[in-house]
Amino acid sequence: MADLPPLREVIARHGLSASKALGQNFLFDEQLLDRIAAIPGDLFGKQVLEVGPGPGGLTRALLRAGARVTAIEMDTRCLPALAELGEAFPGQLTVVQGDALRIDHAELMGGEPFAVLSNLPYNVGTALFVRWLSGEAWPPLWTSLTLMFQQEVAQRIVAQVGGSAYGRLAVLAQWRASAKLAMKVHRSAFTPPPKVMSAIVHVEPAAMPEGVSARLLERLTEAAFGQRRKMLRQSLKGVPGAVEALEGLGIDPQRRAETVTVEEFVQLARVLGDGR
Repeated sequence: MADLPPLREVIARHGLSASKALGQNFLFDEQLLDRIAAIPGDLFGKQVLEVGPGPGGLTRALLRAGARVTAIEMDTRCLPALAELGEAFPGQLTVVQGDALRIDHAELMGGEPFAVLSNLPYNVGTALFVRWLSGEAWPPLWTSLTLMFQQEVAQRIVAQVGGSAYGRLAVLAQWRASAKLAMKVHRSAFTPPPKVMSAIVHVEPAAMPEGVSARLLERLTEAAFGQRRKMLRQSLKGVPGAVEALEGLGIDPQRRAETVTVEEFVQLARVLGDGR
């Protein structure tokens, strides 16, 4: 196993500081990083995609676990530190400089299954998460998502129906996948400490309900929760046939989106799909 200098030393040597514009917050606690890398199980020899590795804190934990890591980093300042990691773990690390939102991840990973582990930059985390959960092709190439978010966002992903946190993210994460809160991370673990607490969500693909269009379900949740204070008969009137389908399913159109279960959204998408 490579004998690596402390992360703080690496960052000081390369003159790195967390970029607020890129939503960066660095983790230095190597024991914590090893615990995060262990959440999805044994990674030895497996492909892992990491977005926003920064100076490589989580990256070195993944490499220690024996993973073959492909890291997408936008900040060119971090590339020399990541290059040193690549030298310490020959053949295990590939670094791609660029915007993760503009890169085809399946193509980047060679069309082979991969796990995703990331301390996601705050400013792109939700957009990437929705992208990984979207699309008609299922199961996806990713075998699991182990992602750090602001705690408020993490709670929205695992939220149950009826609460204020329940919304579009919960439905997208739960209708054909299982999502759980794997670990909370105190703000003091980061440099610089963010203003909010963080939490790690672990998501694994599940069976996709038959006869349901992912795009249609995404459109329904976007409309329903885009105007969550309104009754369904108002928020869904822009989706052709949706209000009539509600009545056919016995779902009161005077309800609000936060009272509609994941299963009811799936039923609604199925009925609307059958009618086209």
